[in-house]
Amino acid sequence: MATAFQLRIVTPNRLLLDEQVREVTGPGTLGEFGVLPDHITFLTSLEIGAMSYRTDRGVQRLAVRGGFAEVASNVMTVLADDATFPENIDAAQARSDLQAAEAQLKDLSPLDDAYADADAGRRWAQARLEVASAR
Repeated sequence: MATAFQLRIVTPNRLLLDEQVREVTGPGTLGEFGVLPDHITFLTSLEIGAMSYRTDRGVQRLAVRGGFAEVASNVMTVLADDATFPENIDAAQARSDLQAAEAQLKDLSPLDDAYADADAGRRWAQARLEVASAR
């Protein structure tokens, strides 16, 4: 039985992470999920939120902005629309983004075309603040 597996996190701009990990917890669109070594083949879409992974050095967190995750043969590949580590998060900017999105949402109905984009912006700002505050 394996004690670790490979985690690869890729954004449209770069390979963000390629490391051996012991465990991953992520925000799936159907709920939070966990992956351990020797996990069965698995494919899910990702929600905006916090993802964590455990290595021998401890638990690391990052914010992910949707995408997909696949697990096969002890390799987990995350294709994220965007992702960022806590040290790269500007908390003041995230707070400003959150306030702007919340103000925009007050003026929109869930039936408005712009509502989904404003709500996604709100959730992305919240995810960055959550990850940044956990450092």
